[in-house]
Amino acid sequence: MGNVTQESVTDQLMEEGRRGLEEILREGARRLLQQAIETEVATYIEERTGYRDDRGHREVVRNGTLPERSLVTGVGQIRIKQPRVHDRRRGHRFSSSILPPYMRRVPSIDALIPALYLKGVSTGDFSEALESILGKEASGLSATNVVRLKEIWKKEYKEWSERDLTGKEYVYIWADGIYFNVRLDDERSCILVVMGATASGKKELIAILDGYRESKLSWQEILRDMKRRGLEKAPALAVGDGNLGLWAALREEYPGTEEQRCWVHKTANVLDKVPKSVQGKMKKMIHEMYLSPTKALALEAYDEFMHLYRDKFPKACACLERDKDVLFTFYDFPAAHWVHIRSTNPIESTFATVRHRTKRTKGCGSRIATLTMVFKLAREAEKHWRRLNQYQLVLKVIAGEKFIDGELSKAA
Repeated sequence: MGNVTQESVTDQLMEEGRRGLEEILREGARRLLQQAIETEVATYIEERTGYRDDRGHREVVRNGTLPERSLVTGVGQIRIKQPRVHDRRRGHRFSSSILPPYMRRVPSIDALIPALYLKGVSTGDFSEALESILGKEASGLSATNVVRLKEIWKKEYKEWSERDLTGKEYVYIWADGIYFNVRLDDERSCILVVMGATASGKKELIAILDGYRESKLSWQEILRDMKRRGLEKAPALAVGDGNLGLWAALREEYPGTEEQRCWVHKTANVLDKVPKSVQGKMKKMIHEMYLSPTKALALEAYDEFMHLYRDKFPKACACLERDKDVLFTFYDFPAAHWVHIRSTNPIESTFATVRHRTKRTKGCGSRIATLTMVFKLAREAEKHWRRLNQYQLVLKVIAGEKFIDGELSKAA
């Protein structure tokens, strides 16, 4: 009996300690945010002390505080008092860049909701799921509020998917078809995603639409829509899995675009055709191919692989051989870009936590709701996408200058 009591006391102390730590974290976050907002306001007013009216009174002054507001964060709900600024100058108005008007959740929460949906969590279960992650302070994110959010995001997706692309130019594009826990109207359907790298080396989301990975028509619909909205210039290189219907569509819509098969997909497909006991050594040899400093050395590694495994594992070798002509295209582009263009990792990493190719929920997800959630998740991830290494070289690629083994050709 004494042991049980002691365990109960220990559990209670641990629970109190946990709550105490969470409270300390929330209070620390609140103070830091409050201090940042106060500093932002003070700086805004100080930089405008010289603006005065005809009577010599300052036109930009602090004027009390706005009503206290709650903000849902990853450490729970915190309450903030935002200073009010009175800017009497015509056409001017202070707006906090740290805490914009009407913000009620930090951006990371906006990424959490789409992720949960794509994991198969129903709208009615959101409150419980969010409470278990964020604590009871997340009660403001009720099923009703989530529905409202989804309607807002749906409108954002519609506007984004119809935006004008005139004047845009993407030197590289990545494409993939992603399956999620949420099943669409047609179980074979998935979400087709296209992203690209601009002339400044920045990666951007270009298109999101549902369709079939292996269908030429599905990808042709996306490419033609991109052209209809103004994307006339063909990308220099497209990166994707060999099983995509993209390639047939690309050859018709952007015939000048070079093709690069994704080495991550190819490696997985090859290893899937051999026993696990062989996979380690085989994977190392595949890595030697696409990590070689020159195309000649890469092809030597390829030939060695074929010589060693062709008779023992013909299916694996046939899988690799099928895309030989488009597996080594990246050697004709800047070496600094190889890490970006050898695979569809920019897309894979974005959806790695929520994609699911096999077991999916029984419930049928709304087509537009799923597209919207993928859009929101990708847009949040887009903020953190890496710029191309040595992005200045993009302009040379666009200009059509030649690269051999990643180096600018002397003949150019």
